[in-house]
Order: sequence, then C-alpha cells, then structure tokens
Amino acid sequence: MRMPDPDAARAAAGSAEASVTLLVARVLEEGSGGAGGRCGREAFHAGLCDDGRQQRVLATARGAGAVLRDPVSRKAAARAARTIALPTDADGPLEISLVEPGELTDVTVHDAHGRYLGGALGAKNRHWTNTEPLRAGEVYTVRVGAQDAAGTPVGVTMAFRTAPPTEDERLTVEFGPRAGTYGAGQIVTASLSHPVPASDPTSRARLERALQVTSEPAVEGAWHWVDDSTLHYRPRTYWPAHAVVRVRGGLDGVAFGDHLYGGPSESLQLAIGDRIEAVTDSAAHEMTVRRNGRVLRTIPVTTGKAGFRTRTGVKVVLGKEYQVRMRGDTVGIRPGTSEFYDLPVFYATRVTWSGEYVHAAPWSVEAQGEENVSHGCTGMSTQDAAWFFETVRVGDIVEVVNSGGEEMAPFANGFGDWNLDWRAWLAGSALADGVRAPAALPRLSPLT
Repeated sequence: MRMPDPDAARAAAGSAEASVTLLVARVLEEGSGGAGGRCGREAFHAGLCDDGRQQRVLATARGAGAVLRDPVSRKAAARAARTIALPTDADGPLEISLVEPGELTDVTVHDAHGRYLGGALGAKNRHWTNTEPLRAGEVYTVRVGAQDAAGTPVGVTMAFRTAPPTEDERLTVEFGPRAGTYGAGQIVTASLSHPVPASDPTSRARLERALQVTSEPAVEGAWHWVDDSTLHYRPRTYWPAHAVVRVRGGLDGVAFGDHLYGGPSESLQLAIGDRIEAVTDSAAHEMTVRRNGRVLRTIPVTTGKAGFRTRTGVKVVLGKEYQVRMRGDTVGIRPGTSEFYDLPVFYATRVTWSGEYVHAAPWSVEAQGEENVSHGCTGMSTQDAAWFFETVRVGDIVEVVNSGGEEMAPFANGFGDWNLDWRAWLAGSALADGVRAPAALPRLSPLT
C-alpha cells in the first residue's frame, strides 16, 4: 500500500488543523541478510541495522478520536482514521518517534486476537519501543496519541502485518500469560495460529481434548472459545493459593478441518501466589483487601460519579504502572469542557484495557470514604495506593459492587471471565459437558 505523503495530507487537512509527523519503526525486512539480518536490539538503537526501514506517518487532530478510543473492529478503525500497511519481520524491533516538537501521550499495539504488545515510552515521551517481541504471521493495529508543540491532541491508527510462518498448513497454539507467578484470578489463554470456526465442532472438540491443563492441587476447570482463534481456561472457582499449573498443547500430527495439521507448541507452567481479593463497595466508599481470606486493610475510596459509574463485577489485575498520564479525551471528554482532565497519576494498577485503574488520587482525599467523584477509576490516597500497588500482582482479583455502573464484559476489555457462571462457561466449550476433572486425579484436561 502506498504511503500517504505527509505534506499533501497536511495540505488536504487544512493549515489550521494541528498535526505532527511520526517516524514509525525502523524494522527489518523479511529475509534480510548480512549485519541487518543479525541485527539485535542494541544494534537497532545504535543505528546499525542497514536493512531496516522507516515510514513517515501524519497524525492529525481528526485522527485523535479513533486513536484515543478502542475501535470496535479493524474495519471501523480504517473508516475512522488513516490506516497504512507496514509489513515487517517479526524479529525486528518496532519504534515510533516524533519527527517534530511535541509529545507522545498514548501508544497501544495489539494483534488481531486482542493480545497487547508491551512497550515503553522513552525520555521526554518522544519515542516508544516494544519491550516484548512481535509474533510472526500476525496483523497488528497501532494506535498513537500525541500532542503538538501547542498541546493540541492528535493521533493516527495504523496497521501492519508480520511475515507469515513458513508452514501454512500447521496449526500451533501459543499459551499465555508468560511463565511466572500470578494471582488466583489469572486466566490461561490459548491463541491459535489458524482459526477453527464454530461450524466445525468436530475439530474444535478434537483441539480441546489436545490442550491439556493440570494443576497441583487438582481442581475442576474448562476451556471456553472466545472466538475462532482464542480459547480461555479457568477453574470453576479461583485457583487455590500456591497452586502449580501446567499447560501443554498436544496438537502434533492431529488433523483439523481441510488440509490443516497440528504442529509443535511450547508448554507453559504458572505458579499461583497468595489469594489476594480486593472488593470495592462503591455505596460504602471503601475497599476491603484480603489475603487468603484474612482482611489486610480497609481503604477509603472514591469511584465513578453519575455519568461515569465504575464497571461492576469481577476484574483481574492486568498490569502495574508507576506513572500514567490520564486525559479526559481518552474516555470521550472534550478538551475545554468542565469535565476534562490531564493529570499525571501515580501507583496505577490497571484492571481494564480501556483505562480503568486503581490509583492514587490526592486531589480527592476529602471525598474518599464519603462520595463518588471520579470518572470511573477507583481513587485513594497516595499512601494507600502505594501499599495496594506493592501488595497486588498480575492476576489478582479486583471486584466492584454497588456502583450502578455497567457490568464488566467477559472478554472485550480485559479478563472479565469470572463474571460468567459455571453453566455459561461450560456452554462455551465444544465438548458435551466441558471438562470435568475427578478430585482423585491431579489433572484439568478433558475427559476422553
């Protein structure tokens, strides 16, 4: 796809429209040889990747709306903002930099399965680089929010595809999250290299039986099809504290559908830490944090006010960020209006991808424990937020009750899987009765 000319685009947009030019990536081309083909992250940042590539992209004020809110689909994103094609090798780093004065405010990269790519802003918020590798054979959507030298928000939405795998007929699975220690609410994910449609229930059932999950101690659990390429696994109730969970994809040689065969997949082992549960009662304006059933602390909080009610239901900690810049336009609040905000926020614990956090809110200390005044996040004192930040880990449980807000979606905005009851969860399995593991067996795999 031919890249838009920034000068032409700027002229078409009108001289009065704010804009900044971004330098997107300098990534390795497929099949690069020589020094470029062996280019690592250090060489990339040192400018030694001769086989790299640069793309200049214009971010405008008109594009900010699509960048700063989640598009409902790739087609919607393409309609709402400029979309470019940026082919790249999966082994090459991805970097987004400002060409002219300004500041990056938000960079989000996710693939077609909804998996987000980790990254970090550099000094003075002028460039962003991925901190985990791209995946081969994936389409990524990149949303960039920035502001020009005058502080006007601008943005753009882009798309690029990484080089496809060499064996097109191989169906493999990638399990998530990464190996490590997680909270009792952590969901196991399985991302397929090729879709298995609901119209092929035989292949779906065969695949489920091949994806083996065991735990010590043993508990009952089941897979649930989120879409044609994604499955989630959870126990009937939260994982026991200090459990060990092992996941293996036994797909090798198994036939799926027409000319599609299972390939090797890397197994996964997770450790579950203490069972941390944080329950916020919005009507009482307090959060109660328990470890393994024992109350650790009761914290005065403020949650979403009328028009911005905090989502109700069970969420799972997705990540922790010491400092986050929060702007009202990311949730549809126009700059210049009385509700608009632009604040540095500290000790931010993320619970949804759309931007709901538990965080320090020193500006609302007088309201905490008394009334709900936030725009949807759960705010507390800096001291309490720092304690919470240090106490919880990814996968821990954060529940909100009595908020009057909409229910947390099961899959579209983080891990809301626990909001489905067990009957509804089993309905998402391709097996007749889901997965039933007898208590005497240390396994969670489907029965055959």
